[in-house]
Amino acid sequence: MREPFDDPGEILRALPVRWREQFLSEYHAALDDAREVSRFRQLREVLHLWRLRAIAYSGPGFDAAMQAARDGRADEFVPADQVIPGWLDRT
Repeated sequence: MREPFDDPGEILRALPVRWREQFLSEYHAALDDAREVSRFRQLREVLHLWRLRAIAYSGPGFDAAMQAARDGRADEFVPADQVIPGWLDRT
């Protein structure tokens, strides 16, 4: 069963304006690729990842947290490897 929030229209509405063009570009590319049966899953993954991004990007404090991460101010955020099991194994 498909998650209702993996709807591209809902994702687009939830995204801050500055991220919409990138979402649409990646969505259209995945949609084109999904014409091949073996690549349909990729479309679902793109939608799922963008739904999660929409939640993060529209959250209060997102921009400040990203700047803190870029500046290496670890006291202002928790690094992914400390909260996501196996994060370091992904690289």
